[in-house]
Amino acid sequence: MIYGFLLVIHVIVSVLLVVAVLMQASKGGGLAGIAGGAASTAVFGGRQAATLLHKVTIVLAVVFGLNCLVLSSLSKGRSTPRSVTQEQMQEEAASNPLGFLDDGSSDAAMPAGEGTATLPTTPAEGGETEE
Repeated sequence: MIYGFLLVIHVIVSVLLVVAVLMQASKGGGLAGIAGGAASTAVFGGRQAATLLHKVTIVLAVVFGLNCLVLSSLSKGRSTPRSVTQEQMQEEAASNPLGFLDDGSSDAAMPAGEGTATLPTTPAEGGETEE
């Protein structure tokens, strides 16, 4: 119950965080400041006053991070890894525990008429008969 509620809150906070980041004004320059361009003073320059949108972004980022930690701790025991192949092998082992000793006498293994070989009762034409 609480896990589902926190998951919905997480999705809402994620969308709001993306919107808040995209609405912020660009500082300009980007990676040009690393190469020593003219924009390096703007990037590494004096601190500007924090706007309301900047503060909202920080709060949303903190809520997002804390919600990630809480969700990960709640989901620790929720699911266990499972292998479809191992489940199939366990089902087969439960139904036939000594399957490796199967002598082929089960009807499910072979269709009717294919399991037994029949020999002709009369010799083939042109063959020699013992007298």
